[in-house]
Amino acid sequence: MARLFGTDGVRGVANTELTPLLAMQLGAAGAYVLTEEHSYRPTIMVGCDTRISGDMLANALMAGVCSVGANAVYVGVMPTPAIAYLTRKYKVDAGVVISASHNPVEFNGIKFFNGDGYKLSDEMEDRIESYIKEGNKSLPQPNGSRVGKIKYRRDALEEYINHSMRQIKTDLHGLKIVVDCAEGASYITSVETLRELGADVIAIHNNPDGTNINSNCGSTHMEELCARVVMEHADLGLAFDGDADRLLACDENGHIVNGDEIMAIIGNHMKEEGTLEGDTIVVTVMTNLGFILMGKERGIKVEQTKVGDRYVLERMREIGASLGGEQSGHIIFLNENTTGDGLLSALHLLEVIKMSGKKLSELAKIMEVLPQSLFNAKVPNHKKETYMEYPEIKDAIANLEKKYAGEGRVLIRPSGTEPLVRVMIEGKDQKVIEKDARDLADLIEQVVF
Repeated sequence: MARLFGTDGVRGVANTELTPLLAMQLGAAGAYVLTEEHSYRPTIMVGCDTRISGDMLANALMAGVCSVGANAVYVGVMPTPAIAYLTRKYKVDAGVVISASHNPVEFNGIKFFNGDGYKLSDEMEDRIESYIKEGNKSLPQPNGSRVGKIKYRRDALEEYINHSMRQIKTDLHGLKIVVDCAEGASYITSVETLRELGADVIAIHNNPDGTNINSNCGSTHMEELCARVVMEHADLGLAFDGDADRLLACDENGHIVNGDEIMAIIGNHMKEEGTLEGDTIVVTVMTNLGFILMGKERGIKVEQTKVGDRYVLERMREIGASLGGEQSGHIIFLNENTTGDGLLSALHLLEVIKMSGKKLSELAKIMEVLPQSLFNAKVPNHKKETYMEYPEIKDAIANLEKKYAGEGRVLIRPSGTEPLVRVMIEGKDQKVIEKDARDLADLIEQVVF
């Protein structure tokens, strides 16, 4: 049996790979492992995004929770960062989100937060998985009054909205914003929050029907949003993904502003305000070189980690950083929430726009985005970690590193989830870096196979 947990919980096609049975087993094993040291009856909060399989999997998972004597609180459709916050706010013992984030409707996922609102460690996930592999046979099976129960709560959204609004120092009157909700979990929270703060909001893709989540919309499909911003003469556009833990934007001219640029804008503002802890921002190795150069120019330290928001978070906690994230739009404000939060990212970006009086296009000039080219080399899964053992590959990489020294970057890394070696090159000339990245990816495929 392959490892169930990936970099962001358990994912798969709902009802075939991620079955109700597996959801029930995860609920039972997760509830037990997360709360086994407690002498009282523990409580697990459960929420989901808008995809049609959410209720099926949530109810199966909660049945598992109750089967080991824990209680469940079902809050329904809720952004992932809301569950992380509310788990701490309501002092429940753990939180679970049923979501596959930016993936198509046929997929779903299950991710856990501990009682402090943080994603689980590898060790904790391995313990949960060990019970599932044995069929949960050694878990308790209480009966009678010791079986858990489910409580349905529909008022939790308002608490998350209020918390989010409290994090900025200004209203948003005078801003006209197009918001793409991805037919996902932000369709209420983002629109209500922005309107409550006084913005003129034009909401698109905010009518989820269970089957249209992320369908040609949201942060992975921004063409319609960019066009609508220009047509409406709006100040900017905001794009969430299905579970609203990431945010991308487009400026008044319809040009996309990615996560690196958003972090640069907000981070520089936080430094000026004295709220950027250690004058440091934590990012991944995939962050654009222009971001690192921006940091040097403005006295901001840039810490880099492996790809994945969980690694960004780990490093933030280690060094006490208050801001970190990824180019994809996962941005963490650690003094305000314990995971990537699209709504908080939007509010802090809008705060800078409002307080500075500048257009987003002007603010985005804080960093120069150097061209990047990414190609995937398909290799056998058991060989993806050993590509540097081949002399011709090692020599080719060394030659490219020499070529781009001082004016670019070469980054080669095995995929954490697929049988791929990813080749990324940054430089000044898009055509040149594309050719070099493609040639190196082709070489890796030919040699490693």
